[in-house]
Amino acid sequence: MIHFLQTLYGPFFDLNNWKTVIESGSDWLIILSLVLIECLLSVDNAIVLAAQTQKLPTKKEQEKSLFYGLWGAYLFRFLLIGVGTFLIKFWWIKVIGAGYLLYLSIDHFWKMAHPHSDQHQSKKRKRILPLFWSVVVSIELMDIVFSVDSILASLAISPNPVIVLIGGMIGILCMRGIAEVIMQLMKKIPELEVMAYALIALIAVKLFISIPAIDIEIPAAVFGIIVLIAVVITLIVHQVRKRHASSSK
Repeated sequence: MIHFLQTLYGPFFDLNNWKTVIESGSDWLIILSLVLIECLLSVDNAIVLAAQTQKLPTKKEQEKSLFYGLWGAYLFRFLLIGVGTFLIKFWWIKVIGAGYLLYLSIDHFWKMAHPHSDQHQSKKRKRILPLFWSVVVSIELMDIVFSVDSILASLAISPNPVIVLIGGMIGILCMRGIAEVIMQLMKKIPELEVMAYALIALIAVKLFISIPAIDIEIPAAVFGIIVLIAVVITLIVHQVRKRHASSSK
């Protein structure tokens, strides 16, 4: 067992390995390419995180949840890179993640359609965790689900786990920045929250059809175009509603 763990995580604790990577210009070029891949593969993750943080009442709590989620993401990324060669067998993680994302989307739209029912249920329901920590746990679960693809893609480019770890850590930081931008836009344009949960349902389908039994991958570029179109439509709807509200006054 100890030998197995040394095989998986030994390279992380090899100082010479770190020294070689840090001093190598070619390794940093690989790291930059991994950061780019991380950002492209994490657009859907950023959308989910931004939508989840909206459950928290204050901006301070929203930013704090992302901060805690950041450190949790680093820890889980370290653990998952170590077992990266086995991740291909964990297709069921995607099924669970897709089911959870679909639940988030359906639950959001159900509450929108039945606001009084939601208020009644919330009085009966007791939380296992406080709202803040339930959001943090949700963020960590999503990080684990979404990191599978990026880790496998990164390991295909470089077998050195230190390079993959550095690239992943920088990529996670960039992705958190994207999530914060989306959070700020959601406050100014409320319709973006509806769009986000519609995209979460689409992301659930995207994640599910990527399992080995189905093996259909929606390219990152195609998904990016879908997100862009959804944002444009949402902005048009926002402007129409804004003009309608101002003209009715």
